[in-house]
Amino acid sequence: MPASLRRTDSFVDRHIGPDEAEIKAMLKVVGCGSVEELIDSTVPSRIRMSQPLRLPESKGEFELLQEIEAIAAKNQVFKSFIGLGYSDCITPAVIQRNVFENPGWYTQYTPYQSEISQGRLEALLTFQTMISDLTGLEIANASLLDEGTAAAEAMAMLRAMHGQGTSNVFFVSDACHPQTIEVVKTRAQPLGIQVAVGDHRSFNFRENVFGALLQYPCTDGALEDYSSFCQRAHERGALVAIAADLLSLTLLKSPGEMGADVAVGSAQRFGVSLGYGGPHPAYFATRAANARHMPGRIIGVSQDAQGKPALRMALQTREQHIRREKATSNICTAQVLLAIMASMYAVYHGPKGLRAIASRIHRLAEVLARGLTQLGFKLKHEQFFDTLRIETSSDEAEKIIERAQRARMNFRRVDRQSIGISLDETHGASEVAAIWEAFSPSGAARLSPQQLAAVVPEEFSGSLARRSPFLQHPVFNTHHSETEMLRYMHRLQSRDLSLADSMIPLGSCTMKLNATSEMLPVSWPAFARMHPFAPWAQAAGYQIIFKELEGALSEITGLPAVSLQPNAGAQGEYAGLLVIRKYHQSRHEDGRNICLIPSSAHGTNPASAVMAGYQVVVVACDEQGNVDIADLKAKAQQHQRKLAALMITYPSTHGVFETEIRQMCSVVHENGGQVYMDGANMNAQVGLCRPGDIGVDVCHLNLHKTFCIPHGGGGPGMGPIAVGPHLARYLPTHPLIPVGGSEGIGPVSSAPWGSASILPISWMYIRLMGAQGLTRATEVAIVNANYIAERLDPHYPVLFRGERGRVAHECIVDLRPLKRTAGIEVEDVAKRLMDYRFHAPTVSFPVAGTMMIEPTESESKAELDRFCDAMISIRDEIREIERGEAPRDNNVLKNAPHTARMVTSTEWPHPYTREKAAFPVEWLRAGKFWPSVARINNPLGDRNLVCTCPPVETYARAG
Repeated sequence: MPASLRRTDSFVDRHIGPDEAEIKAMLKVVGCGSVEELIDSTVPSRIRMSQPLRLPESKGEFELLQEIEAIAAKNQVFKSFIGLGYSDCITPAVIQRNVFENPGWYTQYTPYQSEISQGRLEALLTFQTMISDLTGLEIANASLLDEGTAAAEAMAMLRAMHGQGTSNVFFVSDACHPQTIEVVKTRAQPLGIQVAVGDHRSFNFRENVFGALLQYPCTDGALEDYSSFCQRAHERGALVAIAADLLSLTLLKSPGEMGADVAVGSAQRFGVSLGYGGPHPAYFATRAANARHMPGRIIGVSQDAQGKPALRMALQTREQHIRREKATSNICTAQVLLAIMASMYAVYHGPKGLRAIASRIHRLAEVLARGLTQLGFKLKHEQFFDTLRIETSSDEAEKIIERAQRARMNFRRVDRQSIGISLDETHGASEVAAIWEAFSPSGAARLSPQQLAAVVPEEFSGSLARRSPFLQHPVFNTHHSETEMLRYMHRLQSRDLSLADSMIPLGSCTMKLNATSEMLPVSWPAFARMHPFAPWAQAAGYQIIFKELEGALSEITGLPAVSLQPNAGAQGEYAGLLVIRKYHQSRHEDGRNICLIPSSAHGTNPASAVMAGYQVVVVACDEQGNVDIADLKAKAQQHQRKLAALMITYPSTHGVFETEIRQMCSVVHENGGQVYMDGANMNAQVGLCRPGDIGVDVCHLNLHKTFCIPHGGGGPGMGPIAVGPHLARYLPTHPLIPVGGSEGIGPVSSAPWGSASILPISWMYIRLMGAQGLTRATEVAIVNANYIAERLDPHYPVLFRGERGRVAHECIVDLRPLKRTAGIEVEDVAKRLMDYRFHAPTVSFPVAGTMMIEPTESESKAELDRFCDAMISIRDEIREIERGEAPRDNNVLKNAPHTARMVTSTEWPHPYTREKAAFPVEWLRAGKFWPSVARINNPLGDRNLVCTCPPVETYARAG
């Protein structure tokens, strides 16, 4: 096509930050004449791709949005009455526009740097308070992935609390959701836990039972008081978890009041779309005495350097530096953005509003039930919240479901002779009438929802009616007008630094552009309002997205089979390792349980390996940060009969392309093992080399890193796995939807395609970029990283380089000498960067006292220079300490970050000026980000664990 007729909305140039002139200028600093020369000196020639990626050409944003709109139209969104733990809901528009669709919220990173994360931390503390109040348990975490995996975490925690001993049976009520049962079974098997599924009404506790899981209400709607069950369990030394519907708890007796030790579930119906399965915020609550056993992130209250209340991740080191091979749970998993939405939903409606929503749903269910009874149908259960189980014949059930689908309604087929109907916030009298019509076309006309509603009690009553108060904190009783809600959320957002403010240069975390055009389809009803267990034929649009995305990921990795089910990167690691385990078992090599992991590996690697039933053996790294080949060979040979896998990150966690990667794979294969590649650094491989070509058997992909799903403040994420042909048959399955391999492992997530609604983001990115654009993005990521390395090396030595002196897409700079010369720790530099409007790079990983910097391809040269200038300016400030011009204990780094309150206070007890504290470089005057709190005292918060909203007077006194 002539150049004059080509479309002008090319996305590639908008995604990649530096233009050709800037790239040329950076290459000059790096010492290369071209991008090709730099890549040749960075990526080992023996692993380079021999031909370009075979992907469709890039499309413009306008054209591709039209294409995906046509694909979305192929989805048929019926009214859902399926239930099974998923309910449609109404997302308040003020929350959808100002949180879910707002880059100031969805481009934030995990709140490791608490001083510039206070808004998000407050929203998460509100979430924890909401969960704690509704469940009747003292402490809750800041979300998990979904209800099924939260239940599996509960099982693992209860066993750890009970002690390993001989008690290895976990009872699961057959009244639990079927997908939850199967996810629990998947988790239990490699841990040696026996799952006993049965009737909780007749179950007798034995000595070898350490815990139990119940559903409340039951999956078919039944309501039961579990108080006596919990008492019996405790008498026999067992512990109890209850998976509870959160909205029902505004009307029903709480799990804590029944004696439960743990409550788990989903907060999805608190304003989060169905999204064909996710992302959704799971919750986990327990008693205060169990806090240090609890999985996941916990937000706690501490104080800053000025004595002001401040929030941070409590017990933070277990999240940031996971206990590696000693772990029993992988806690690098959360749904922060969605938990924030759920907490804001509770803030907006307040306790009265939530109770009114729940009461209305229950009254609709009562009206529906009375009408069905008048039509001659029998209900299985007399007590219910929102779900009915209607008994009928097999033939009649089939006809009812067919009539319902003709009316664009989906019912649940509980079994051959019963139908389940679950009501939600979006339903009303017209839906009730339509259900009657589906059950009895001839009799429905004589029924009136309005007349029946007049005789239904307004309040839920009975022994299970809730008497205890909830959500009494002022935050839930203040912001009920849209004006107040808008201002409240904006105030929270202003306390957090996001990609909307500046570069976030975190190594191994790839905080790149999340383009608006990629994000738009996520909110479209055709994607957002589909139930995950809707009939396959109704999701034709989703199936197109899945098929094309799987094909693209397969081509990019060089591995032919893909599962999209794992809904986090660490979940992908876990799933991939289970696939390897199943492969060995199929070959009658059950004894292969050794997983080799380099000492430099991400903390999630050994945690995932332990969860998958492996024994971790650490492989040493040499002084250059590379895997010690001799040590790898020795340990592979030593454990030859038991070797299951090697977990390797490539490029390495030290930010270099190791030249001997093919040899590493060969060593493992020669000794009977499989090679698992952690795909966290795939950002440096796409279009240049492929895991499958190198010799890798399994690779997970962080779609929230390389493929542009936003981090969302620490979730959502997706971690699909790609596998070699010999492993395809073992990919994850699902009990309700036919997915996965013919001999697949059980489900690792509650929904068949994990967090399906965000998969269009990665589909959009790949199609917008095309093969050439994706390769160019990788090349520019490597250019940007090497540019930063060269600019900073004279001031902060680059710790690791490849054989030819290059880094990959990230580099590690060494700050350790500064402790000796100036008393400066790496944390001091991280906090001082906040004064320069920057989030710190990854701190003290994989080497303590260092920073790992990843600029990504999306940052312009101007932004890279601002970051480098800030780092160099901070180094000059450190030199002042080294020369004795500034004291070691009272300087701009030790006192950083500096808040507006500090700089404007009457007293100024520092030897440097206020101007130097707040405006160390001139360009900050054009746009200053003020941290809302000073440096936070983390140990104080851990010693005095407070993980729910403190009384509002606390903040008033501090102000």
